[in-house]
Amino acid sequence: MIRRVVLSLIFFSALLVGGCAEQKSVSGLSGVTPVHLPDVRTPVPLEADARQEHRAVMLQHLETVQAIVAALADEDYRLAQGLTETHLGFFMHRYAMVRRQPEKFPPAYHDLALAHHAAAEKLADAMPSQDLKQIMPQLNHVLKACVACHLEYTLHSS
Repeated sequence: MIRRVVLSLIFFSALLVGGCAEQKSVSGLSGVTPVHLPDVRTPVPLEADARQEHRAVMLQHLETVQAIVAALADEDYRLAQGLTETHLGFFMHRYAMVRRQPEKFPPAYHDLALAHHAAAEKLADAMPSQDLKQIMPQLNHVLKACVACHLEYTLHSS
């Protein structure tokens, strides 16, 4: 079960970093044919400072998920619950909205963000059970919410 979670996290991390990273050409590699797919995600126009802040929050979410998985692997359910509540739950959403430009984000983005934070709250609620059969599906819902947002939206300069 833990192995599956770790592999899923590695895949999710690659997807997340790939979606957030600057695109680099691979044309210098011999035998590699670059595939250029159109980016059909909805752009969210942000000023440079707000865009950097948003990216920092997304990286912090990814680091938090990694720390939660590590805490679960160590069977430290209190730490996993605390990380989830503090860094992914509604508290973090309220804090992030104060610091960013919420009016620049489409309403559907806010819906996805709220779904993410709601999933995190359910994950935190499952932690005291110390039962991975209850916890892991909730962690999966958190990751699904992350992926849904990254597939739908991208940041760009306003």
